[in-house]
Amino acid sequence: MAKPVLEIENLRTSFNIKGNYYAAVDGVSLTVHENEIIAIVGESGCGKSALALSVMGLHNDKNTKLEGQVNFKEQNLLSLNRSKWNKVRGKDLAMIFQDPLTALNPLSTIGRQIEEPMDYHLNLSSTAKKKRTLELLRRVGIKDEQRIYKQYPHELSGGMRQRVVIAIALACDPIVLIADEPTTALDVTIQAQIMDLMKELQNQIKSGIVLITHDLGVVAEMADRVAVMYAGEVVEIAEVRELFVNPLHPYTRSLLNSIPSNLSDKERLHVIEGIVPSIQNLNRTGCRFAPRIPWVPNDEHEVSPILHEVETGHFVRCTCYKNFHFPEEKVGEPNYVTT
Repeated sequence: MAKPVLEIENLRTSFNIKGNYYAAVDGVSLTVHENEIIAIVGESGCGKSALALSVMGLHNDKNTKLEGQVNFKEQNLLSLNRSKWNKVRGKDLAMIFQDPLTALNPLSTIGRQIEEPMDYHLNLSSTAKKKRTLELLRRVGIKDEQRIYKQYPHELSGGMRQRVVIAIALACDPIVLIADEPTTALDVTIQAQIMDLMKELQNQIKSGIVLITHDLGVVAEMADRVAVMYAGEVVEIAEVRELFVNPLHPYTRSLLNSIPSNLSDKERLHVIEGIVPSIQNLNRTGCRFAPRIPWVPNDEHEVSPILHEVETGHFVRCTCYKNFHFPEEKVGEPNYVTT
């Protein structure tokens, strides 16, 4: 396997709510390798975006407490002051935000916004910056780059704005690229184009990419490995094919069982009971998914669930996966069709 470019160890991100701190990311450990796409999936509210913003150092310092380590180039990013952070962020670490309209400055031209990280991190002349910016626009699939260079965000379509956001992220050839729901606000056709673009760029720049998404179809198409998050914790990690062919954690199986498929003769999709608990009301002892699978006996859950390596590179949290079944099934009966 390629060398690690980012190592997250026991990361805990807590937010101050009425004087008390509650962890939205609770003890997450992940490794991102060079030229790898690792997808982080889960329902809204499970901690995906909080994890991404923690790695980028973009949380409000006054209301957030970060613990653990985010190791990059032999230093813990969480220990850096703002000045040192700014030397890393935008150059070696870059992020594609999920809403390009709010990520872009409405009062600045597209060309100027792509050049801004170059001003801070690269020693280039005005001519060289413009040349590089036009090249980046072409690289992300914008053909009329001279015209787009002079335009403002409101003059572009959603798909074009997302391509510009990607160009900004690529401006300084980052080592690690975090993409937070990069296709959420786009229609299906543009989504496919953006995903194809990211895959092509990943092959070109050999960066490690962290793809935050709730779309398992995108995961199947894009990712090399997958980390499934629930209630602030990683509950399963595996290579992408292994996860889809042999999902183990009840939450992972429930997500996959909720997807429409022409390979199944089920008339109704599985509905996961309940909702992701708020960080204030979350019971932090025992299996956090237990309340949503009440038919599984309590003694099948660990008191303090840990990640178990069940096969090489395949980790699952809690022992409840061993005898899990859906209510409508007989114990041991397969619940989905694999390919």
